[in-house]
Amino acid sequence: MDMQNRENFLNKLAERMGRPRQTVPAPMPELVNNHPMTRLTDRTQTELCDEFINFARVMMADVVIAKENELPTAILDICEKYGGGKIIINNDERLVELGVTPTLQAKYESYIWDLNQPQQNITQAEQANIGVVYGEYGLAESGGIVLFSDKDFGRSVSLLPEKSVVVLRKSKVLPRVAQLAKILHEKAQQGERMPSCVNIISGPSATADIELIKVVGVHGPVSKIYLVIDDL
Repeated sequence: MDMQNRENFLNKLAERMGRPRQTVPAPMPELVNNHPMTRLTDRTQTELCDEFINFARVMMADVVIAKENELPTAILDICEKYGGGKIIINNDERLVELGVTPTLQAKYESYIWDLNQPQQNITQAEQANIGVVYGEYGLAESGGIVLFSDKDFGRSVSLLPEKSVVVLRKSKVLPRVAQLAKILHEKAQQGERMPSCVNIISGPSATADIELIKVVGVHGPVSKIYLVIDDL
């Protein structure tokens, strides 16, 4: 009896809606923004870098391009332009090898992220004018920088100082986040230790929540500087 009542109810409902009963769900409409995995993958690495740099500048990031042997001079120029002062640097061997860390230590009051000093790390990041980190990848589609968190790579270094500098190689620019996901998947499949956090950052902190008026530096760095190594 209950089944008969249900059928009567559904028939009346369909009649009121002016259409026949539907027993099979209608297919989902095609997504308007359904970009395939191949988007931007037909570009050369140089073209990807150009897309990345153009988009980064649209997102209000300051982009500085330098050859590897020019990095010590470039990082000093950036720090001078943005006020110098206290600097916090991730404990990243790549920054040491590139000459960034020793150059900054020789010129400025610098603090290196210390695994064994968690509270001191946060305090130093809060007080620093500039934070310097090494970027794993850049994303051409959004101008975003990809950062992997690690015991020696503190998130606070890129988030708490007023200015944030990211060192990135042109050869590490990917088309879009789909390629990043593939890389992370392959790392997991190979049993590699995964980063505790993956941050994708595009330009300085900004919001337009109030009356659609864009305000920069609300919940993070006021200035974002990409120091891009021309290694192509």
